[in-house]
Amino acid sequence: MEITPLEPWIKTKLGTSANGAELRTNIDRHQLLKLRETVDYVRTHAPFYRTLFDGIRGSDLNSFEDIASLPFTTPEDIQENDLRFLCVSRDEISRVVTLNTSGTTALAKRIHFTEDDLELTTDLFHHGMQALVRPGGKVLILMPADRHGTVGDLMVKALKRMDVLGIPYGIVMDSGKAIAEIVDKEVDCLIGIPVQVLGLVRHRDSTAIPKGMIKSVLLSADYVPAAIVKEIENAWECPVFNHYGMTEMGLGAAVDCKALRGYHIREADLFFEIVDPDSGRPVPEGATGEVVFSTLTRKGMPLVRYRTGDLSRFLREPCPCGTILKRLEWVKGRLCGGVRVGGGNLLTVADLDEALFPLPGLLNFQVEISGDGTKDILRITLYSEDSSSGNLCRHARIALEGISSVRAAVDTGLLTIAPIQTSEENWISTGSIKRKIIDSREG
Repeated sequence: MEITPLEPWIKTKLGTSANGAELRTNIDRHQLLKLRETVDYVRTHAPFYRTLFDGIRGSDLNSFEDIASLPFTTPEDIQENDLRFLCVSRDEISRVVTLNTSGTTALAKRIHFTEDDLELTTDLFHHGMQALVRPGGKVLILMPADRHGTVGDLMVKALKRMDVLGIPYGIVMDSGKAIAEIVDKEVDCLIGIPVQVLGLVRHRDSTAIPKGMIKSVLLSADYVPAAIVKEIENAWECPVFNHYGMTEMGLGAAVDCKALRGYHIREADLFFEIVDPDSGRPVPEGATGEVVFSTLTRKGMPLVRYRTGDLSRFLREPCPCGTILKRLEWVKGRLCGGVRVGGGNLLTVADLDEALFPLPGLLNFQVEISGDGTKDILRITLYSEDSSSGNLCRHARIALEGISSVRAAVDTGLLTIAPIQTSEENWISTGSIKRKIIDSREG
């Protein structure tokens, strides 16, 4: 099996020919050095960190254990005043991404990038995509690509460096048209949001795509349910890769290798930690916790110990591809992605995804929890192009009752599942707003 293309790329960035344990030592040394430099850089240039890191110097960091003593940066910090994070003049900023928060009145987050910052992401895409496509290939990009510095725009530039044609399509509004584009352009690789790619697989026109034409798929921008991965693999008989990243990380952070057993991280540019969500302390190696990251090479808006709210863990076993790079388990959800139902049972988007997406014909769904404080009501609306929606609703109810937290709450009489509804319209998402459970309970 081929080793992840990120390893030779990182070796080049570090200027080393080392392998194995020696390479791991070099990466660790590089990360600690860059963390020291970043702490001093942001203290000097960013008003926010000048205050947060008052009395702290980069030279105080003598080991990775010392990093745990640094205070966290939170999404709320950026929402309050993003300009206090800037380390360059606003004239040097090439791209600003505004992230709105679904279902709340919270202020939007604005993330700023210089041209050099965007180049770091393009470089990641260039090397990460080498696991999916070869020179001469064609990639349909089902992501925003209409402006400079968008994911799609950077991906097109990255693929060109590989002699691969990147075809910017944008968010899928009509699955039939997207399928026609796949066939017309003879695309052999797709990049898209999980539920939108599922919509292509389950669309009535999907049979127009010749068997074996699509050779790889990259899913990104949202939690990736195992049920969706399995459906795509079965339909197109191709590997499905996961990408992990968020705008705050620089749009890209980590990607599967051909082993498809977890993400490999761009460790020359990012330092990842896993911490206990409650205490904020590092968890034992291999334990699940909250992903925290620090940028190592960003100039416009560096972030130190940023709390993502994503849940994952470092996998201790060596990757089958043979790399010494750290391996992050596929993200299983978000701290804010679940709600307590029926007096304390936790229900998450991941629970619902794995229960509902295996249902034939289902393309998307919305979830709402309502109630008056004494009893909760679970409302599910399904989106499907299947005319036999009655059967889908019945099977969906059975699937819901199979979720342990739902079943326990129903059995105690503290939760009711409302009659399941269907919708003729899909809920289109760019992926910047994550799918979530709407909680409209009183109090």
